[in-house]
Amino acid sequence: MKSLIDIQELSTAEIDKLIEIANDIILNPSKYSEKCKGKKLATLFYEPSTRTRLSFEAAMYELGGNVLGFASSDNSSASKGESVADTVRVVSDYVDIIAIRHPKEGAPLVASMHSLVPIINAGDGGHNHPTQTLADLLTIKREKGTFDNLTIGMCGDLKFGRTVHSLIGAMSRYQNVKFVLISPEELKIPSYIKQEILDEKNIDYVETRSLEEAIPDLDILYMTRVQRERFFNEDDYLRLKDTYILNEKKIIKAKSDLSILHPLPRVNEIAVEIDNDPRACYFKQTLNGKYIRMALILKLLGVE
Repeated sequence: MKSLIDIQELSTAEIDKLIEIANDIILNPSKYSEKCKGKKLATLFYEPSTRTRLSFEAAMYELGGNVLGFASSDNSSASKGESVADTVRVVSDYVDIIAIRHPKEGAPLVASMHSLVPIINAGDGGHNHPTQTLADLLTIKREKGTFDNLTIGMCGDLKFGRTVHSLIGAMSRYQNVKFVLISPEELKIPSYIKQEILDEKNIDYVETRSLEEAIPDLDILYMTRVQRERFFNEDDYLRLKDTYILNEKKIIKAKSDLSILHPLPRVNEIAVEIDNDPRACYFKQTLNGKYIRMALILKLLGVE
């Protein structure tokens, strides 16, 4: 594995191995504290990020490595018109591994073609976010103990939600998984996801507008925010942004062992009153993101 651009590049065996390493890091952090001593990670973030960028940096520091990079394209030569290919070719002379986030779909793939070191896609537009998916998978495995026989509700922005697209792709490879796709008409899952993944693999799924009707059957509820930055029309965003708000009233009929996930940031789609519910897993999910990124960095650098 030279780089990670798309979650589909990982086999289920490779995902299982990354989860195994992450779980070992959780249990034995001191064992890993100098695994990347002398190594450097570059974080090239052309798009705003809090959790993803900081968790990559925390991951590398906790492995004993160092970090350099930028948190905005305004602070890089991109503001002068430099291409991603040129930036990455130069930066890869200075570091051992690069994590890149970019608003344009395909930019990390282009970066991987010009880099001398492994590239990790930290999110490209509305397309892909494989390390968030790995964080989701680690959370699901730790909460449920399995990836099989689960009914997963995806709620909110399913059209532009790259985390949703990646997670459907990853979970579609496991046994007896069912998806309940909950969204307004304007934010339905793209047809290519249905055709190339769900229909192609004969996976059971239903589409609905009603969170209340769907929630009693769910083992996992994956909430997402309506993403203002993906809309061309402000009026459309304002009309749709509060379509789904998860509160105590709505989870009365949910299973006692429901796991509520959210890639964050949230705006108001999960009421803060849910935070203390034992079924809320989204803050565990962010911590799991650090551990799985530690495992991935080790894997891509070939560190045993």
